[in-house]
Amino acid sequence: MPGRRSGGRAGNARRLAGSAIRQLPWRIPQNRDRPTEPIDAEALHRIHDGAMRILEEIGILFLNEEALRVLAEAGCDVDRESARVRMDRGFVMEQVAKAPESFTITPRNPAREVAVGGDAMLFVNVSSPPNAMDLDRGRRPGDRAAFQDLLKLTQYFNCVHLAGGYPVEPTDIHPSVRHLDALYDKLTLTDKVVHAYSLGPERVEDAMEMVRIAGGLSHAEFEARPRMYTNINSSSPLKHDWPMLDGAMRLARRGQPVIVTPFTLAGAMAPVTLAGALAQQTAEALAAIALLQCIRPGVPVAYGSFTSNVDMKSGAPAFGTPEYMRATQISGQLARFYKLPLRASNANAANAPDAQAAWESAFSLWACVSAKANVVYHAAGWLEGGLIASYEKFVMDCEMLQQIMHYMEPVPCTDADVAIEAIAEVGPRGHFFGATHTQARYEAAFYAPFLSDWRNYESWSASGAQQTPERANRIWKQILAEFEPPPLDPAVEEELRAFVERRKREGGAPTDF
Repeated sequence: MPGRRSGGRAGNARRLAGSAIRQLPWRIPQNRDRPTEPIDAEALHRIHDGAMRILEEIGILFLNEEALRVLAEAGCDVDRESARVRMDRGFVMEQVAKAPESFTITPRNPAREVAVGGDAMLFVNVSSPPNAMDLDRGRRPGDRAAFQDLLKLTQYFNCVHLAGGYPVEPTDIHPSVRHLDALYDKLTLTDKVVHAYSLGPERVEDAMEMVRIAGGLSHAEFEARPRMYTNINSSSPLKHDWPMLDGAMRLARRGQPVIVTPFTLAGAMAPVTLAGALAQQTAEALAAIALLQCIRPGVPVAYGSFTSNVDMKSGAPAFGTPEYMRATQISGQLARFYKLPLRASNANAANAPDAQAAWESAFSLWACVSAKANVVYHAAGWLEGGLIASYEKFVMDCEMLQQIMHYMEPVPCTDADVAIEAIAEVGPRGHFFGATHTQARYEAAFYAPFLSDWRNYESWSASGAQQTPERANRIWKQILAEFEPPPLDPAVEEELRAFVERRKREGGAPTDF
Protein backbone atom coordinates (compact mmCIF):
# COMPACT_ATOMS: atom_id res chain seq x y z
CA MET A 1 0.00 0.00 0.00
CA PRO A 2 1.42 3.46 -0.86
CA GLY A 3 2.69 5.57 2.01
CA ARG A 4 0.46 8.27 3.45
CA ARG A 5 1.18 11.96 2.94
CA SER A 6 -1.24 14.47 4.36
CA GLY A 7 0.10 17.47 2.46
CA GLY A 8 -2.00 19.96 4.44
CA ARG A 9 -4.57 22.13 2.75
CA ALA A 10 -2.49 22.49 -0.38
CA GLY A 11 -2.20 18.72 -0.63
CA ASN A 12 -5.93 18.33 -0.24
CA ALA A 13 -6.52 20.88 -2.98
CA ARG A 14 -4.20 18.99 -5.29
CA ARG A 15 -6.07 15.75 -4.64
CA LEU A 16 -9.41 17.39 -5.37
CA ALA A 17 -8.25 19.11 -8.53
CA GLY A 18 -5.40 17.06 -9.95
CA SER A 19 -3.61 17.87 -13.20
CA ALA A 20 -4.88 15.09 -15.47
CA ILE A 21 -8.12 16.91 -16.22
CA ARG A 22 -10.04 20.02 -15.27
CA GLN A 23 -12.96 18.71 -13.24
CA LEU A 24 -15.82 20.26 -11.35
CA PRO A 25 -15.41 20.73 -7.59
CA TRP A 26 -16.98 18.27 -5.15
CA ARG A 27 -20.65 19.03 -4.67
CA ILE A 28 -23.99 17.26 -4.42
CA PRO A 29 -26.04 18.18 -7.51
CA GLN A 30 -29.58 19.38 -6.92
CA ASN A 31 -32.14 18.32 -9.52
CA ARG A 32 -34.75 21.07 -9.28
CA ASP A 33 -36.50 20.22 -12.55
CA ARG A 34 -40.02 18.88 -12.54
CA PRO A 35 -39.99 15.11 -13.02
CA THR A 36 -41.34 13.37 -16.09
CA GLU A 37 -44.48 11.47 -15.09
CA PRO A 38 -45.62 9.16 -17.92
CA ILE A 39 -48.78 7.87 -16.22
CA ASP A 40 -51.71 9.64 -14.56
CA ALA A 41 -52.97 9.22 -11.00
CA GLU A 42 -55.47 6.53 -11.98
CA ALA A 43 -52.81 4.38 -13.63
CA LEU A 44 -50.42 4.93 -10.73
CA HIS A 45 -53.09 3.77 -8.29
CA ARG A 46 -53.74 0.71 -10.47
CA ILE A 47 -50.04 -0.30 -10.21
CA HIS A 48 -50.10 0.38 -6.47
CA ASP A 49 -53.25 -1.70 -6.08
CA GLY A 50 -51.62 -4.50 -8.08
CA ALA A 51 -48.63 -4.45 -5.72
CA MET A 52 -50.92 -4.58 -2.71
CA ARG A 53 -52.84 -7.52 -4.17
CA ILE A 54 -49.57 -9.37 -4.75
CA LEU A 55 -48.66 -8.85 -1.10
CA GLU A 56 -52.12 -9.77 0.21
CA GLU A 57 -53.16 -12.60 -2.11
CA ILE A 58 -50.01 -14.16 -3.58
CA GLY A 59 -47.35 -13.37 -1.02
CA ILE A 60 -43.56 -13.13 -0.98
CA LEU A 61 -41.10 -15.86 0.01
CA PHE A 62 -38.82 -14.80 2.87
CA LEU A 63 -36.14 -17.49 2.95
CA ASN A 64 -34.90 -16.46 6.39
CA GLU A 65 -36.26 -17.86 9.65
CA GLU A 66 -35.64 -14.70 11.65
CA ALA A 67 -37.47 -12.58 9.07
CA LEU A 68 -40.41 -14.99 9.26
CA ARG A 69 -40.43 -14.70 13.04
CA VAL A 70 -40.39 -10.88 12.97
CA LEU A 71 -43.20 -10.72 10.41
CA ALA A 72 -45.30 -13.30 12.25
CA GLU A 73 -44.96 -11.32 15.46
CA ALA A 74 -46.03 -8.21 13.54
CA GLY A 75 -49.27 -9.94 12.56
CA CYS A 76 -48.51 -11.06 8.99
CA ASP A 77 -49.86 -14.32 7.58
CA VAL A 78 -46.76 -16.54 7.67
CA ASP A 79 -46.65 -20.08 6.30
CA ARG A 80 -43.50 -21.47 7.94
CA GLU A 81 -43.42 -24.59 5.78
CA SER A 82 -43.31 -22.71 2.46
CA ALA A 83 -41.77 -19.48 3.88
CA ARG A 84 -44.53 -17.54 2.12
CA VAL A 85 -45.66 -14.30 3.78
CA ARG A 86 -48.85 -12.41 3.00
CA MET A 87 -49.21 -8.84 4.25
CA ASP A 88 -52.26 -6.66 4.65
CA ARG A 89 -51.97 -3.42 2.67
CA GLY A 90 -52.78 -1.38 5.77
CA PHE A 91 -49.84 -2.99 7.57
CA VAL A 92 -47.50 -2.37 4.63
CA MET A 93 -48.43 1.29 4.26
CA GLU A 94 -48.16 1.83 8.02
CA GLN A 95 -44.62 0.43 8.05
CA VAL A 96 -43.50 2.26 4.90
CA ALA A 97 -44.76 5.55 6.37
CA LYS A 98 -42.22 5.18 9.20
CA ALA A 99 -39.25 5.49 6.80
CA PRO A 100 -37.74 8.98 6.38
CA GLU A 101 -38.17 10.84 3.08
CA SER A 102 -34.50 11.83 3.18
CA PHE A 103 -31.38 11.18 5.25
CA THR A 104 -27.65 11.83 5.29
CA ILE A 105 -24.70 9.43 5.35
CA THR A 106 -21.42 10.60 6.93
CA PRO A 107 -18.22 8.72 5.96
CA ARG A 108 -14.84 8.92 7.68
CA ASN A 109 -14.26 12.30 6.02
CA PRO A 110 -17.22 14.49 7.09
CA ALA A 111 -16.59 16.77 4.09
CA ARG A 112 -17.84 13.90 1.93
CA GLU A 113 -21.20 13.65 3.71
CA VAL A 114 -24.06 13.03 1.27
CA ALA A 115 -27.80 13.68 1.40
CA VAL A 116 -30.13 10.99 0.07
CA GLY A 117 -33.58 12.16 -0.98
CA GLY A 118 -35.27 15.41 -1.95
CA ASP A 119 -33.62 17.09 -4.94
CA ALA A 120 -30.19 15.57 -4.25
CA MET A 121 -28.74 13.27 -6.93
CA LEU A 122 -25.80 11.01 -6.08
CA PHE A 123 -23.65 9.05 -8.52
CA VAL A 124 -22.10 5.67 -7.62
CA ASN A 125 -19.21 3.86 -9.31
CA VAL A 126 -19.82 0.66 -11.27
CA SER A 127 -20.42 -2.18 -8.84
CA SER A 128 -19.90 -5.96 -8.92
CA PRO A 129 -18.70 -6.89 -12.44
CA PRO A 130 -16.59 -10.06 -12.50
CA ASN A 131 -14.40 -8.74 -15.34
CA ALA A 132 -12.24 -5.68 -15.96
CA MET A 133 -11.38 -4.27 -19.38
CA ASP A 134 -9.20 -1.60 -20.93
CA LEU A 135 -7.85 -0.95 -24.40
CA ASP A 136 -4.36 -2.22 -23.52
CA ARG A 137 -5.15 -5.52 -21.77
CA GLY A 138 -8.61 -6.35 -23.06
CA ARG A 139 -11.30 -8.19 -21.10
CA ARG A 140 -9.99 -10.24 -18.17
CA PRO A 141 -11.12 -11.56 -14.77
CA GLY A 142 -11.10 -8.92 -12.07
CA ASP A 143 -8.21 -8.87 -9.61
CA ARG A 144 -7.09 -6.74 -6.69
CA ALA A 145 -4.90 -4.52 -8.87
CA ALA A 146 -7.87 -3.62 -11.10
CA PHE A 147 -10.05 -3.26 -7.99
CA GLN A 148 -7.59 -0.72 -6.57
CA ASP A 149 -7.27 1.12 -9.89
CA LEU A 150 -11.03 1.60 -10.13
CA LEU A 151 -11.23 2.70 -6.49
CA LYS A 152 -8.63 5.35 -7.28
CA LEU A 153 -10.78 6.59 -10.16
CA THR A 154 -13.77 6.56 -7.79
CA GLN A 155 -11.87 8.72 -5.31
CA TYR A 156 -10.41 11.04 -7.95
CA PHE A 157 -13.59 12.05 -9.72
CA ASN A 158 -15.63 14.58 -7.75
CA CYS A 159 -18.73 13.63 -9.76
CA VAL A 160 -18.71 10.16 -8.10
CA HIS A 161 -20.21 10.55 -4.65
CA LEU A 162 -20.36 7.02 -3.23
CA ALA A 163 -17.89 4.14 -3.27
CA GLY A 164 -20.50 1.49 -3.98
CA GLY A 165 -20.08 -2.26 -4.31
CA TYR A 166 -16.78 -3.68 -5.55
CA PRO A 167 -15.97 -1.75 -8.77
CA VAL A 168 -14.73 -5.10 -10.02
CA GLU A 169 -14.64 -8.43 -8.20
CA PRO A 170 -11.06 -9.11 -6.98
CA THR A 171 -11.18 -12.80 -7.85
CA ASP A 172 -7.52 -13.39 -6.95
CA ILE A 173 -8.44 -13.03 -3.25
CA HIS A 174 -10.05 -16.05 -1.59
CA PRO A 175 -13.78 -15.46 -0.94
CA SER A 176 -13.38 -16.14 2.78
CA VAL A 177 -11.21 -13.05 3.25
CA ARG A 178 -11.99 -11.03 0.12
CA HIS A 179 -14.30 -8.67 1.97
CA LEU A 180 -11.55 -7.81 4.46
CA ASP A 181 -8.99 -6.77 1.85
CA ALA A 182 -11.68 -5.08 -0.26
CA LEU A 183 -13.02 -2.98 2.64
CA TYR A 184 -9.48 -2.15 3.71
CA ASP A 185 -8.75 -0.85 0.21
CA LYS A 186 -12.02 1.08 0.11
CA LEU A 187 -11.40 2.75 3.44
CA THR A 188 -7.78 3.68 2.70
CA LEU A 189 -7.94 4.56 -1.01
CA THR A 190 -11.19 6.55 -0.66
CA ASP A 191 -12.75 8.77 1.97
CA LYS A 192 -16.25 8.61 0.50
CA VAL A 193 -19.31 6.75 1.77
CA VAL A 194 -18.78 3.00 1.39
CA HIS A 195 -21.16 0.11 0.72
CA ALA A 196 -21.10 -3.35 2.26
CA TYR A 197 -22.47 -6.46 0.58
CA SER A 198 -25.17 -8.32 2.51
CA LEU A 199 -23.65 -11.75 1.99
CA GLY A 200 -23.71 -13.41 5.38
CA PRO A 201 -23.25 -12.38 9.01
CA GLU A 202 -19.45 -12.34 9.09
CA ARG A 203 -19.03 -10.07 6.07
CA VAL A 204 -21.60 -7.57 7.26
CA GLU A 205 -20.38 -7.47 10.86
CA ASP A 206 -16.75 -7.11 9.70
CA ALA A 207 -17.72 -4.28 7.35
CA MET A 208 -19.57 -2.35 10.06
CA GLU A 209 -16.66 -2.75 12.44
CA MET A 210 -14.13 -1.57 9.83
CA VAL A 211 -16.23 1.50 8.98
CA ARG A 212 -16.47 2.26 12.70
CA ILE A 213 -12.70 1.96 13.14
CA ALA A 214 -11.94 4.08 10.05
CA GLY A 215 -14.19 6.83 11.36
CA GLY A 216 -12.63 6.79 14.81
CA LEU A 217 -16.09 6.18 16.24
CA SER A 218 -17.42 4.55 19.36
CA HIS A 219 -20.14 1.94 18.87
CA ALA A 220 -22.71 4.47 20.08
CA GLU A 221 -21.45 7.11 17.63
CA PHE A 222 -21.60 4.61 14.77
CA GLU A 223 -25.21 3.74 15.52
CA ALA A 224 -26.29 7.33 16.15
CA ARG A 225 -26.37 8.21 12.45
CA PRO A 226 -25.86 6.57 9.03
CA ARG A 227 -22.20 5.91 8.26
CA MET A 228 -22.44 3.37 5.40
CA TYR A 229 -25.13 1.48 3.50
CA THR A 230 -26.06 -1.72 1.73
CA ASN A 231 -28.14 -2.59 -1.30
CA ILE A 232 -30.12 -5.82 -1.41
CA ASN A 233 -31.78 -7.42 -4.43
CA SER A 234 -34.82 -9.63 -4.32
CA SER A 235 -34.50 -12.93 -6.16
CA SER A 236 -37.30 -12.13 -8.57
CA PRO A 237 -39.93 -13.30 -8.90
CA LEU A 238 -41.30 -12.87 -5.38
CA LYS A 239 -38.38 -14.04 -3.21
CA HIS A 240 -35.99 -12.52 -0.69
CA ASP A 241 -33.13 -14.86 0.10
CA TRP A 242 -31.36 -15.64 3.37
CA PRO A 243 -28.01 -13.78 3.17
CA MET A 244 -29.39 -10.50 1.87
CA LEU A 245 -32.17 -10.45 4.45
CA ASP A 246 -29.67 -11.30 7.17
CA GLY A 247 -27.35 -8.47 6.17
CA ALA A 248 -30.15 -5.95 5.72
CA MET A 249 -31.56 -6.76 9.16
CA ARG A 250 -28.12 -6.46 10.78
CA LEU A 251 -27.57 -3.01 9.29
CA ALA A 252 -31.11 -1.92 10.14
CA ARG A 253 -30.66 -2.84 13.80
CA ARG A 254 -27.71 -0.45 13.92
CA GLY A 255 -29.46 2.34 12.04
CA GLN A 256 -27.60 1.97 8.75
CA PRO A 257 -29.47 2.54 5.44
CA VAL A 258 -30.68 -0.23 3.16
CA ILE A 259 -31.61 0.16 -0.50
CA VAL A 260 -34.05 -2.53 -1.65
CA THR A 261 -33.80 -3.17 -5.41
CA PRO A 262 -35.83 -5.95 -7.04
CA PHE A 263 -34.19 -7.52 -10.10
CA THR A 264 -37.24 -7.38 -12.35
CA LEU A 265 -36.44 -7.86 -16.04
CA ALA A 266 -39.71 -7.74 -17.96
CA GLY A 267 -40.28 -10.90 -19.94
CA ALA A 268 -37.94 -13.01 -17.79
CA MET A 269 -38.20 -12.46 -14.01
CA ALA A 270 -41.28 -10.24 -14.24
CA PRO A 271 -44.35 -9.87 -16.49
CA VAL A 272 -43.66 -8.74 -20.04
CA THR A 273 -45.79 -5.63 -19.53
CA LEU A 274 -44.23 -2.64 -17.80
CA ALA A 275 -47.23 -2.16 -15.53
CA GLY A 276 -47.03 -5.78 -14.38
CA ALA A 277 -43.25 -5.62 -13.89
CA LEU A 278 -43.57 -2.41 -11.87
CA ALA A 279 -46.34 -3.85 -9.71
CA GLN A 280 -44.09 -6.82 -8.93
CA GLN A 281 -41.08 -4.54 -8.34
CA THR A 282 -43.12 -2.50 -5.89
CA ALA A 283 -44.44 -5.53 -4.01
CA GLU A 284 -40.96 -7.02 -3.62
CA ALA A 285 -39.43 -3.72 -2.51
CA LEU A 286 -42.14 -2.75 -0.02
CA ALA A 287 -42.22 -6.23 1.53
CA ALA A 288 -38.57 -5.94 2.59
CA ILE A 289 -38.95 -2.29 3.58
CA ALA A 290 -41.87 -3.23 5.84
CA LEU A 291 -39.72 -5.92 7.48
CA LEU A 292 -36.90 -3.45 8.16
CA GLN A 293 -39.30 -0.93 9.70
CA CYS A 294 -40.57 -3.66 12.01
CA ILE A 295 -37.00 -4.24 13.16
CA ARG A 296 -36.12 -0.56 13.68
CA PRO A 297 -38.89 1.96 13.01
CA GLY A 298 -37.56 4.94 11.10
CA VAL A 299 -34.44 3.23 9.74
CA PRO A 300 -33.41 4.89 6.43
CA VAL A 301 -34.33 2.93 3.30
CA ALA A 302 -34.66 3.60 -0.42
CA TYR A 303 -36.90 2.19 -3.13
CA GLY A 304 -34.73 0.65 -5.82
CA SER A 305 -35.71 0.40 -9.48
CA PHE A 306 -34.00 -1.97 -11.90
CA THR A 307 -36.90 -2.82 -14.17
CA SER A 308 -35.84 -3.17 -17.78
CA ASN A 309 -36.59 -5.66 -20.53
CA VAL A 310 -34.89 -8.62 -22.15
CA ASP A 311 -34.16 -9.34 -25.77
CA MET A 312 -37.01 -11.71 -26.56
CA LYS A 313 -34.88 -13.38 -29.26
CA SER A 314 -32.01 -14.36 -26.97
CA GLY A 315 -33.19 -13.70 -23.40
CA ALA A 316 -30.25 -11.34 -22.83
CA PRO A 317 -30.88 -8.30 -20.62
CA ALA A 318 -31.29 -4.97 -22.44
CA PHE A 319 -30.67 -1.55 -20.93
CA GLY A 320 -30.97 2.04 -21.98
CA THR A 321 -34.09 1.03 -23.89
CA PRO A 322 -37.32 3.03 -24.22
CA GLU A 323 -38.87 0.54 -21.80
CA TYR A 324 -36.07 1.09 -19.29
CA MET A 325 -36.55 4.84 -19.51
CA ARG A 326 -40.29 4.67 -18.93
CA ALA A 327 -39.96 2.10 -16.14
CA THR A 328 -37.45 4.34 -14.35
CA GLN A 329 -39.65 7.42 -14.71
CA ILE A 330 -42.72 5.57 -13.41
CA SER A 331 -40.60 4.20 -10.57
CA GLY A 332 -39.93 7.81 -9.67
CA GLN A 333 -43.68 8.41 -9.49
CA LEU A 334 -44.05 5.36 -7.24
CA ALA A 335 -41.17 6.38 -4.96
CA ARG A 336 -42.70 9.83 -4.49
CA PHE A 337 -46.10 8.23 -3.82
CA TYR A 338 -44.54 6.20 -0.99
CA LYS A 339 -42.36 9.17 0.10
CA LEU A 340 -39.14 7.20 -0.31
CA PRO A 341 -35.81 8.08 -1.97
CA LEU A 342 -35.31 6.46 -5.40
CA ARG A 343 -32.35 4.41 -6.59
CA ALA A 344 -31.90 3.73 -10.33
CA SER A 345 -28.96 2.87 -12.60
CA ASN A 346 -26.82 3.95 -15.53
CA ALA A 347 -26.90 0.68 -17.46
CA ASN A 348 -26.09 -0.52 -20.96
CA ALA A 349 -25.64 -3.82 -22.76
CA ALA A 350 -22.70 -2.84 -24.99
CA ASN A 351 -19.59 -5.02 -25.08
CA ALA A 352 -17.12 -2.18 -25.66
CA PRO A 353 -16.90 1.55 -24.92
CA ASP A 354 -18.43 2.36 -28.29
CA ALA A 355 -21.35 4.37 -29.66
CA GLN A 356 -23.88 1.83 -28.37
CA ALA A 357 -22.44 2.16 -24.86
CA ALA A 358 -22.67 5.94 -25.10
CA TRP A 359 -26.25 6.17 -26.34
CA GLU A 360 -27.61 3.49 -24.01
CA SER A 361 -25.90 5.17 -21.06
CA ALA A 362 -27.12 8.58 -22.16
CA PHE A 363 -30.69 7.26 -22.28
CA SER A 364 -30.26 5.55 -18.90
CA LEU A 365 -28.85 8.68 -17.30
CA TRP A 366 -31.58 10.85 -18.76
CA ALA A 367 -34.15 8.42 -17.37
CA CYS A 368 -32.53 8.88 -13.94
CA VAL A 369 -32.54 12.67 -14.26
CA SER A 370 -36.12 12.89 -15.51
CA ALA A 371 -37.30 10.42 -12.84
CA LYS A 372 -35.51 12.49 -10.13
CA ALA A 373 -33.51 9.48 -8.97
CA ASN A 374 -31.61 10.21 -5.78
CA VAL A 375 -28.97 7.48 -6.09
CA VAL A 376 -27.66 6.40 -9.51
CA TYR A 377 -25.88 3.07 -9.36
CA HIS A 378 -23.26 2.02 -11.92
CA ALA A 379 -22.95 5.67 -12.93
CA ALA A 380 -19.37 5.23 -14.15
CA GLY A 381 -17.72 2.22 -15.79
CA TRP A 382 -20.46 -0.34 -16.56
CA LEU A 383 -20.40 -2.47 -19.74
CA GLU A 384 -21.83 -5.78 -21.02
CA GLY A 385 -24.95 -5.66 -18.86
CA GLY A 386 -22.83 -5.45 -15.72
CA LEU A 387 -20.25 -8.13 -16.57
CA ILE A 388 -17.44 -5.65 -17.37
CA ALA A 389 -15.91 -2.74 -15.48
CA SER A 390 -14.25 -0.63 -18.17
CA TYR A 391 -11.52 1.89 -17.41
CA GLU A 392 -12.29 3.91 -20.54
CA LYS A 393 -16.05 3.80 -19.97
CA PHE A 394 -15.48 5.06 -16.43
CA VAL A 395 -13.85 8.20 -17.82
CA MET A 396 -16.46 8.58 -20.56
CA ASP A 397 -19.28 8.31 -18.03
CA CYS A 398 -17.68 10.88 -15.74
CA GLU A 399 -17.72 13.34 -18.63
CA MET A 400 -21.48 12.77 -18.92
CA LEU A 401 -21.94 13.03 -15.15
CA GLN A 402 -20.13 16.35 -15.06
CA GLN A 403 -22.27 17.66 -17.88
CA ILE A 404 -25.41 16.59 -16.01
CA MET A 405 -24.16 18.34 -12.88
CA HIS A 406 -23.46 21.52 -14.83
CA TYR A 407 -26.87 21.27 -16.51
CA MET A 408 -28.49 21.23 -13.06
CA GLU A 409 -26.91 24.51 -11.96
CA PRO A 410 -29.43 27.36 -11.65
CA VAL A 411 -29.55 29.74 -14.64
CA PRO A 412 -28.79 33.30 -13.47
CA CYS A 413 -31.30 35.89 -14.66
CA THR A 414 -30.13 39.22 -13.22
CA ASP A 415 -30.30 42.40 -15.30
CA ALA A 416 -26.63 41.87 -16.14
CA ASP A 417 -27.41 38.34 -17.38
CA VAL A 418 -30.28 39.54 -19.58
CA ALA A 419 -27.55 41.73 -21.13
CA ILE A 420 -29.55 44.58 -22.70
CA GLU A 421 -26.55 46.92 -22.52
CA ALA A 422 -24.35 44.38 -24.27
CA ILE A 423 -26.93 43.86 -27.02
CA ALA A 424 -27.14 47.63 -27.47
CA GLU A 425 -23.34 47.90 -27.58
CA VAL A 426 -23.00 45.29 -30.35
CA GLY A 427 -26.07 46.33 -32.32
CA PRO A 428 -27.22 44.68 -35.56
CA ARG A 429 -23.85 44.79 -37.38
CA GLY A 430 -21.37 43.67 -34.72
CA HIS A 431 -20.50 40.46 -32.86
CA PHE A 432 -20.17 39.53 -29.22
CA PHE A 433 -16.65 38.08 -29.19
CA GLY A 434 -15.06 41.39 -28.28
CA ALA A 435 -17.95 42.86 -26.29
CA THR A 436 -17.18 44.06 -22.77
CA HIS A 437 -19.89 41.75 -21.44
CA THR A 438 -18.25 38.73 -23.10
CA GLN A 439 -14.71 39.66 -22.08
CA ALA A 440 -15.74 39.84 -18.44
CA ARG A 441 -17.37 36.41 -18.48
CA TYR A 442 -15.97 34.19 -21.23
CA GLU A 443 -13.58 32.11 -19.11
CA ALA A 444 -16.39 30.63 -16.99
CA ALA A 445 -19.35 31.21 -19.30
CA PHE A 446 -19.79 27.63 -20.53
CA TYR A 447 -19.07 24.09 -19.43
CA ALA A 448 -15.63 22.98 -20.64
CA PRO A 449 -15.47 19.21 -21.34
CA PHE A 450 -12.32 17.30 -20.48
CA LEU A 451 -12.96 14.46 -22.94
CA SER A 452 -14.67 15.92 -26.00
CA ASP A 453 -12.48 17.10 -28.86
CA TRP A 454 -13.97 20.21 -30.48
CA ARG A 455 -11.19 20.91 -32.98
CA ASN A 456 -11.86 20.79 -36.70
CA TYR A 457 -11.13 17.64 -38.66
CA GLU A 458 -7.74 18.82 -39.95
CA SER A 459 -6.42 19.71 -36.48
CA TRP A 460 -7.82 16.51 -34.95
CA SER A 461 -6.37 14.36 -37.73
CA ALA A 462 -2.96 16.02 -37.56
CA SER A 463 -2.69 15.33 -33.83
CA GLY A 464 -3.29 11.58 -34.20
CA ALA A 465 -7.04 11.28 -34.88
CA GLN A 466 -7.69 9.81 -31.46
CA GLN A 467 -11.29 8.72 -30.89
CA THR A 468 -13.08 8.99 -27.55
CA PRO A 469 -11.99 5.65 -25.99
CA GLU A 470 -8.36 6.39 -26.88
CA ARG A 471 -8.54 9.81 -25.24
CA ALA A 472 -10.18 8.22 -22.19
CA ASN A 473 -7.37 5.66 -22.09
CA ARG A 474 -4.79 8.43 -21.87
CA ILE A 475 -6.73 10.24 -19.14
CA TRP A 476 -7.17 7.28 -16.77
CA LYS A 477 -3.47 6.53 -17.02
CA GLN A 478 -2.64 10.13 -16.07
CA ILE A 479 -5.07 9.97 -13.14
CA LEU A 480 -3.58 6.76 -11.76
CA ALA A 481 -0.04 8.09 -12.21
CA GLU A 482 -0.74 11.18 -10.10
CA PHE A 483 -3.08 9.58 -7.55
CA GLU A 484 -2.42 10.12 -3.84
CA PRO A 485 -4.54 8.37 -1.20
CA PRO A 486 -6.66 10.63 0.99
CA PRO A 487 -5.22 11.34 4.45
CA LEU A 488 -5.83 8.77 7.17
CA ASP A 489 -4.49 8.87 10.70
CA PRO A 490 -1.64 6.31 10.91
CA ALA A 491 -2.98 4.93 14.18
CA VAL A 492 -6.40 4.38 12.60
CA GLU A 493 -4.83 2.67 9.60
CA GLU A 494 -2.82 0.42 11.89
CA GLU A 495 -5.98 -0.50 13.82
CA LEU A 496 -7.71 -1.33 10.55
CA ARG A 497 -4.79 -3.47 9.41
CA ALA A 498 -4.66 -5.29 12.74
CA PHE A 499 -8.39 -6.02 12.55
CA VAL A 500 -7.99 -7.44 9.02
CA GLU A 501 -5.06 -9.62 10.06
CA ARG A 502 -6.89 -10.93 13.13
CA ARG A 503 -10.03 -11.78 11.15
CA LYS A 504 -7.92 -13.55 8.53
CA ARG A 505 -6.31 -15.67 11.24
CA GLU A 506 -9.81 -16.52 12.45
CA GLY A 507 -10.77 -17.68 8.96
CA GLY A 508 -12.86 -14.74 7.76
CA ALA A 509 -16.23 -15.84 6.43
CA PRO A 510 -17.17 -19.50 5.84
CA THR A 511 -17.26 -20.67 2.21
CA ASP A 512 -17.88 -23.90 0.34
CA PHE A 513 -14.21 -24.19 -0.66
